[in-house]
Amino acid sequence: MSRSPAEERSAIIRNIRILCIRKGLRYTDRTVRMLELAIHPVTPTRWPALEDLFGEKGACGGCWCMYWRIGNAYRRRPQDANRADLHKEVNEGPPPGLLAFDGKVAVGWCQLTPRRLLPWLDRAWQRIDEEPVWSISCFYIRKGYRRRGISSALIDAAIKAARKAGAPALEAYPLDGHLSPSASCTGYVSTFLRAGFKVVGRRSRARPIMRLDLQPFSKRDRRPLPVNVRS
Repeated sequence: MSRSPAEERSAIIRNIRILCIRKGLRYTDRTVRMLELAIHPVTPTRWPALEDLFGEKGACGGCWCMYWRIGNAYRRRPQDANRADLHKEVNEGPPPGLLAFDGKVAVGWCQLTPRRLLPWLDRAWQRIDEEPVWSISCFYIRKGYRRRGISSALIDAAIKAARKAGAPALEAYPLDGHLSPSASCTGYVSTFLRAGFKVVGRRSRARPIMRLDLQPFSKRDRRPLPVNVRS
């Protein structure tokens, strides 16, 4: 005998409660939403889902997540060119990021790549050392799903993916919401602090470089570089 949707939901919640206990998580509505999400790499077969998430505006102002690759040049060319370049990245691989799904609908994206694949980031944000780190450089969350823990879920998935790929560390470039009222497509400091990231440098007072080490220090050779902080 098949179960009703309400019974299915109750069964899922029971399983989530058990999972929370096993993982040492506090059971809340936000935890339920995070654990119900499915997060996958953006492969060619998932391009339509990413395209649907970004919509006609290409996420933010027609960027199509090209900013960290080509800088403000993305504003000076047709949005279709930005879309085509991201589509090329997805088709040629490796996957340039992760998608969070609520059922069959993509509700969140984060760009996750080795930092060396983002030329503009290397120009605009001085490296603190020569480690071949990976970067979480951008988020986009579907309207109606914001402030529901999806960025946190994407960060957790990005940590696992980067560690599995052998990355020595994972960097992020969020905004400190206590120092600036601006909106941020790179996430917020508080979210990354909860995920275990630490501030290791600053581009400006409100724009830290945050990092999570993924490999033991004994396996790495960190060579620090001078960092200039902008006011």
